[in-house]
Amino acid sequence: MTQPTTAPSVRRVDSGHRYEILVDGESAGHTAYRDRDDQRVFHHTEIGDAFAGQGLAAVLVQRALSDVRASGKRIVPVCPYVAKFLTKHDEFADITDPVTTDVLRWLKTVLAH
Repeated sequence: MTQPTTAPSVRRVDSGHRYEILVDGESAGHTAYRDRDDQRVFHHTEIGDAFAGQGLAAVLVQRALSDVRASGKRIVPVCPYVAKFLTKHDEFADITDPVTTDVLRWLKTVLAH
């Protein structure tokens, strides 16, 4: 396991529907989303094996959710990691919408294309 020499950075990559976390310029993982009207639906979060155990998923999701707030959108936590993160970070409760069957049906259709 390599220790980063600089603080990780997070960037939104709209073309890839994801936020990426970079450690020393190298992609260490991402959280994927799709936008549905004013909602940003998070459906998958992944950190590379070489970067596991460094708390990067929490940094990634924290910054992604802060960006959602700054964008004026709402969060829908389909991704189990994002949902778990939100149970410990109620500062995002005011912009979090429940995962509904409508959202899940919509997401399945969008991801199939």
